[in-house]
Amino acid sequence: MAKRIIISGGGTGGHIFPAIAIANALKKLDPATEILFVGASGRMEMEKVPAAGYNIIGLDIQGIQRKAFWKNVMFPVKLMNSVRRALKIIQDFKPDAAVGVGGYASGPLLYAASMRGIPTLIQEQNSYAGITNKWLSKRAEKICVAFDGMEKFFPFDRIIKTGNPIRRESVNIAGKHMQALELFKLSAFKKTILITGGSLGARTLNNSILAGLHKIIAADVQVVWQTGKFYYKTITDQLGADRHPNICVVEFLNRMDLAYAAADVIISRAGAGTIAELCVVKKPVILVPSPNVAEDHQTKNALALVQESAAIFIADRNAEEKLVDKALELLNDKELQKKLSDNIGSLALPDADEVIAKEVIQITNNN
Repeated sequence: MAKRIIISGGGTGGHIFPAIAIANALKKLDPATEILFVGASGRMEMEKVPAAGYNIIGLDIQGIQRKAFWKNVMFPVKLMNSVRRALKIIQDFKPDAAVGVGGYASGPLLYAASMRGIPTLIQEQNSYAGITNKWLSKRAEKICVAFDGMEKFFPFDRIIKTGNPIRRESVNIAGKHMQALELFKLSAFKKTILITGGSLGARTLNNSILAGLHKIIAADVQVVWQTGKFYYKTITDQLGADRHPNICVVEFLNRMDLAYAAADVIISRAGAGTIAELCVVKKPVILVPSPNVAEDHQTKNALALVQESAAIFIADRNAEEKLVDKALELLNDKELQKKLSDNIGSLALPDADEVIAKEVIQITNNN
């Protein structure tokens, strides 16, 4: 009989893309599987999940506001209402299992599922677990993780190291170098740095590149510079119409595979999903973690790679001063490039989506 699975969570691409990858893997295992997503109303998942071909229901839920505590007045009411709504969704859909990928909707849905005796699985993407997942793990059948040492957060006997699901089309870079150079109008005879701060962009990365642009041009190095939608106009206005031909500025990278293929060195934030892709891509990486995330988890993600000599770390506060110099230095150090590439590649777990999907099916069979 076909399984019925609820997948909950979202808020950012880092949660949504893995969730969709797990759904696709479940469908691949058994095309008759029925999948329902539960997200947070008004968040990115309400658009991205239907675009991927799945149904989604939104909960009126928000996270704890750490900087504006007065905004938390309605949090308890919204949380209780979301749990009630989640219980009704479970009653109507009758799932065989519930999967939480992190994000606002994950908490109420997985809590409601455990109240109804539905087996739950948590997919913890970061090297430092958040409060909600630590709390939910007490009732979860399985906790799928991407980093070692997670037993300090979760019951040891329920942890399985699967890695984070990736967008396979983004990491399929073999044989695409010339196509990438053509797309970004780059020279095959010059070295290339890729700067990516995610779909919304990263102010620190943008300011750091602006501050060191004269050094990049002087070194005759090319950049593919993804600014994010909030910063694109300001940066293109600053650069002007007659910008240097070595500088390719884009708002968003629709072909992440070609951006990775073009790069000799990559500068990036340290979100868990991005790191999972970078391990598969196997290029030398400089990570500048965002300090504006819960529990400073990006720093912890980055340091997990640094401990394996698999990436270079630069703190956000030091980036404007040091980032461009470090990138140019790395471009000229073939030995270090090889070491970083080999080490980050050894951490890749490219089949995480399939491994997690099999674990989901297993907990439904055990129940």
